[in-house]
Amino acid sequence: MTKTVLITGSNGLLGQKLTDLYLTHPQVKLIATALGENRHPIKTGYVYQSLDITNITEVDAIVAQFNPQTIINTAAMTNVDACETDQLGCDKLNVEAVAYLVEAANKVNAQFIHISTDFIFDGTSGPYAEQDEPNPLSYYGHSKLKGENIVMEQATKWAILRTVLVYGLVHDMSRSNIVLWAKDALEKKKDIQVVDDQFRTPTLAEDLALGCFLAEQKEAQGVFNISGKDLMNIYELVERVAKRYGLSMDNVTKVKSNTLNQPAKRPPYTGFKLDKAMTQLDYKPHSFEEGMQLLEEQLKKYLS
Repeated sequence: MTKTVLITGSNGLLGQKLTDLYLTHPQVKLIATALGENRHPIKTGYVYQSLDITNITEVDAIVAQFNPQTIINTAAMTNVDACETDQLGCDKLNVEAVAYLVEAANKVNAQFIHISTDFIFDGTSGPYAEQDEPNPLSYYGHSKLKGENIVMEQATKWAILRTVLVYGLVHDMSRSNIVLWAKDALEKKKDIQVVDDQFRTPTLAEDLALGCFLAEQKEAQGVFNISGKDLMNIYELVERVAKRYGLSMDNVTKVKSNTLNQPAKRPPYTGFKLDKAMTQLDYKPHSFEEGMQLLEEQLKKYLS
């Protein structure tokens, strides 16, 4: 029997990586959904359907039409400062839409896989394990925690995959990410300020897509940390990018978070312990240097 998997947010970085991954597994029928036109360069081998997840009627109709065994929700409002200043918009995508998707998943008895974040923690005692107590500092963190609670309390079959600072490259990017931003700024010798008091385990988008795939294939239940394995502060991250690509750090100034005046507070020290995902899902992430190597190969391919 062919299994049907429906993903939301298929135009995003993770969504496009999931499409790539499922295209190598033809035994799964993939339904890719996102707002507007399909941005993935490959248009065959799966079904694309425009879907506004904030519209309960559309959600119900499309889930009923395709009757998936699994729904992977990668769609979210993830711009932390935008969530702070547009709390209604943030709630629509990160809370209300999650409730619509869970309800629709339950109707067809589908497993619901939901992506969450290290920003549900306050960053006082990282790296975190799955059972550690959340205490978000930002509206984004609060919204993602509310989404998690909806999944835990209302979904019949569910897995929550928490991740950290996702980076990677796809054909048609709607927004940049930390590694591409750092590489671009260093290449152009831009003067940049980079914090050294925020610690993370940056996650290659391919690794997060693999985590989703493993959770789907193994019909995993519960909360799993899916991130990179290398813990570093953001200044160190930029240093490692500079070293990998042979670029100078002369235009980079080391600063503290409180000097940036960002609307949303960031947790100082997160990062994840990965033992559970490695043991139960057989999750094996790339090192940060391996991730940058992969990125370099992709950049060459896209620019050729």
